[in-house]
Parts: sequence; C-alpha cells; structure tokens
Amino acid sequence: MRKTALVALFSILFTATGAWAGESTSAFPSPEIPEFTSCKQLVLVITKNWQAVPGAVWRFERADEHSPWKKVGGKIPVVVGRNGLAWGKGLNPPVDLPGPHKKEGDGKSPAGMFRLSSAFGLAEPNEAKNVKLPYQPLSDLIECVDDVQSIHYNSIVDRSKVDKVDWNSSEKMREVGEQYRWGVVVDHNVNPRVAAGGSCIFMHIWKDAKTGTSGCTAMSRENMEKLLPWLNPADHPVLVQLPESEYNKLHKDWQLPKP
Repeated sequence: MRKTALVALFSILFTATGAWAGESTSAFPSPEIPEFTSCKQLVLVITKNWQAVPGAVWRFERADEHSPWKKVGGKIPVVVGRNGLAWGKGLNPPVDLPGPHKKEGDGKSPAGMFRLSSAFGLAEPNEAKNVKLPYQPLSDLIECVDDVQSIHYNSIVDRSKVDKVDWNSSEKMREVGEQYRWGVVVDHNVNPRVAAGGSCIFMHIWKDAKTGTSGCTAMSRENMEKLLPWLNPADHPVLVQLPESEYNKLHKDWQLPKP
C-alpha cells in the first residue's frame, strides 16, 4: 500500500507541474514518462564501481511494457568516463542513493536512465541508410556547445544556421575523427538544460579498450556498427547506465533485466 501511495503521489505532482516538485527520494521511474513505459529497446551498461572506466553493455528488447525483456546478442565491452560515473539528469526522478553527481568537465559519464534520441557520423546520409534514428552527418560547421554561458549549451548546432554565436567553447565534432564515425546522442541534462550540469554526452567508437572518455560511453567500431542499426526510434530506445552496486539496488524497482 505504501509503495502504491508513493507512486500515485509522484504521478500527481508530475502531471500538475510538468516537473518534479522539490527533491524526490523515489527510486521508481514515473509511470507518466512515456519513454519508460513505451520503451521496447534497452541498452544496459554496468561498471564495477563509481570509479571504474571499463564496463559492459547488454542489449534487450521486448514486445510491450508487459512483456519480459529478451537479450539480444552477447556482452559488449565498453569504456566510460576517464573518472568513472556520476548521477546524471535523465528520465528517472532523483534517487536517494550515495554517489557523485555529474558536473561539466568532471570526466564522468552520467548514471541513470536516458533516452537515445538521434545519431550522427562522418558518413553522408546515403551511406547511412541502415541507421533508423534521425541522423546528422558531421560537416565542419557542426559543433556541440559546452560553454555554460551560452543559450545553446549542451546542444548540437550548425554554426552557419545560428543567428548569434554566443559561445567561446565547443566541440567541433568532425575534427574528433574516427571516434565519431558513428555516434548516438544520449539525452542527458536536456529537459531542462541546467548550466554546468554536463554536456555533449554520446555513445561512440572508443580510442582503445583502456582509455576513458570525457563523459561518453565508447566501444569498438565493430560493436558500434552492431548497436546503431538495431536502435529504432519507434521502439523508444533507452540507455540505463549504473555501477554494479546501484544496479543491484534499483533493478527490481526499475524493472530492469538481469544481464
């Protein structure tokens, strides 16, 4: 009864305000979040602890929200941020669990539940026909803004289409090279965008199996080329990324499968 009452209360608050009122300590995903209830594709990343750089990813799919998750393929090695993980801002309400919280420039990848919204890469659109997510080819003018003072903070923009360039810092994405041959945008800190909350979070190709990222989740090109065509916007793909200890605490309440 207590769990039911809590879920009902959170649902009322979310519906009435469009955001979570105050600091919630719930570990339950809101039933009002369509990306959770309608999610049919799950990308699950688990690391050994908050500081670990190596991790593993598993893919799962289901027919609908009432069906069990089924594993797709095997375990894929990944690396996360060079300083590990930290709680991010995604689909799940805040959780009352220990751990660091992500900030701009901390070298940590976000932990939590995040929508996978679009893709990008070095290939032209006609070479990316197997990519189902909305796809952005990277020209020399495509940048991801990490200037916390900019109104475009944590956004991928085409410099030629911006009325006023108000940033002093950005990632010129094409210059990253082969690590961005294929990438997926992770919707971290997007609704709303909080200044200094962390920006430009992606899944992409790694430098190697030991080198951490600035905050992204990376894997081999071979595995990225398996993951990307599988992701389908019609199935509302979601990334869940957690240290093992937090996964063990949350997997039942979040209805996550066991890898």
